[in-house]
Parts: sequence; C-alpha cells; structure tokens
Amino acid sequence: MSNTENGMQCRQIITKAVTGKGRKFSQATHSIQPPDNISSILGCWIINHHYEANRVGDAIEVLGSYDINIWYSFNQNTKTEVSNQTVRFVEQVPLSFYDSNVQTATAEVHAVSTQSPNCIEASIADDGSVLVRVEREYYVEMVGETKVNVLVAPGDLDDWEDKGVDDATITTEAPGDFEDLDPDLVIDDLND
Repeated sequence: MSNTENGMQCRQIITKAVTGKGRKFSQATHSIQPPDNISSILGCWIINHHYEANRVGDAIEVLGSYDINIWYSFNQNTKTEVSNQTVRFVEQVPLSFYDSNVQTATAEVHAVSTQSPNCIEASIADDGSVLVRVEREYYVEMVGETKVNVLVAPGDLDDWEDKGVDDATITTEAPGDFEDLDPDLVIDDLND
C-alpha cells in the first residue's frame, strides 16, 4: 500500500479477468478418396464438429475434428453412395490482446466456434479424389488472475455514519447522465 498526495492510498488486488483474446477465420482444403470411381458430386456437408482449446505460448491452439460426408454418383451416374471421412485439424489463433501480467498457472482457455465448419466447394481432382474446401472461424479467450491497482479513500466505513452521511445522499452519477441512452442498444463483445 502506498500513499498519494491527497491522502488516498493505492492497493493491488488480484482478480480474475479476460487476459487475452483473439479471432481467426480460415479456409482449408481436404483431399478425400471415395471408395469408387465417382461420376459426379451430388452434395457435401460437414457434421460431428468437436474441438478443444489449449494455450501454446502467446497463442491459443484449437484442436478438433469433423466428419466430411460426400454424396456422389458412380457407375456412369446410375448409382449413388455417401462417403464419410473424419478429418482432424489444428488451428493456431493469435491473441490480439494479451496481458503479460497474467498468472499462467491458473489461466483458463475458452474457444467458441463463431462459424461452424462449412463446405464451400467440392470438386473432383484429376486423380479421382475429391477436394473439399472448408471455412471455419474461432473466437478464443484466456481468463486468468491478474493484478489491478485501485485507489482507496482514507478512513473507515464507520466514519460515514459519524458525519451524518447516509446511503440516500451518496450518488455516483449526475442527474440526466443516462437519459439519452438507448435501452435497446446491445454491444457484442465478439466484435472487438
């Protein structure tokens, strides 16, 4: 605790806070080999998306998997089948904000898929494999213990009662400060 000029004191408080965050949009191309020589692709979709996040240095690593299902025709477009292949991936998400004072041993990592993996193109390659282009996006946060400096007024809480100050006379806002605010305004933290 240190003293300041006006008698206020400064204290350090250890608290949990968002100490890092980042977002990454990416595209990946996967090569899938169906069991038959295909004639045409009738559809492609992605299911069973699973992921987890871990801290790796100054970035968050998202590890996950999903199943790519390809509905295709073969035998000169006379028969159809669905091919299913599980794909594993690792996505490094850099932190656009990072507090270097965080206690790393207690840091928690959270990831949200803001855009689930989605097939944007599937085409037949010259070798007969199917090239599937997938887009995905993740938002990550790191929550950890960090230090915050606060100013503390001198005296004891009992001093307020001695001076005849009650809760009704203590206010932190000036009249009219919030009259012009839109009550329907919502600020989306993911757009930071």
